[in-house]
Amino acid sequence: MPKVLILYHSNTQNTHRMAELVAEGARQLDGADVRLRNIDDADHTDLDWCDGIALGSPTNYGTLSWQMKRWWDEQPIENWGKRDGKIGCVFTSAGAWGGGQEWTCMALMSILINYGFLVFGLTDYTGIKFSAHYGAISAGGPDEERVQEACRRLGLRLSEWTANMIDGQKEAHPLNQKYERFKDLGK
Repeated sequence: MPKVLILYHSNTQNTHRMAELVAEGARQLDGADVRLRNIDDADHTDLDWCDGIALGSPTNYGTLSWQMKRWWDEQPIENWGKRDGKIGCVFTSAGAWGGGQEWTCMALMSILINYGFLVFGLTDYTGIKFSAHYGAISAGGPDEERVQEACRRLGLRLSEWTANMIDGQKEAHPLNQKYERFKDLGK
């Protein structure tokens, strides 16, 4: 069964609340083993354990928090190259829409790519004109239903991809699922 790590840093609890929603979504796949960890409570053994990771950080000045960057910078060099082929995705919150969330998502994905994770975004629309193409994003706390659903869908998709690609569960492939993928697109 997929082993999924939700690893995050949060300044104001907004990213923490998003992490809880991502974990809730990851648990929607039967049998998924999900760990929710703040970077203050995590270390490289969590990266050893997981098959898939959702990485979350607040958006600070248009990029990830320095605490998250430092956490990755301080990982033992002996672990380099031991993550190849694991699955990853990202999420972030900022003070306002247009606050740099997509830049932060790209920076978080860059970290995962450098560690060998295979990263993905969502094609699903979780609300009118709203998708987590680069990762789940929020302006402030995840108070809107479309943001909450984007977080849950990101976690579910992480479990599906991990079950499919790591555990070989063909039935877990996202295109084999029957849930609604496209809410009103606002056309």
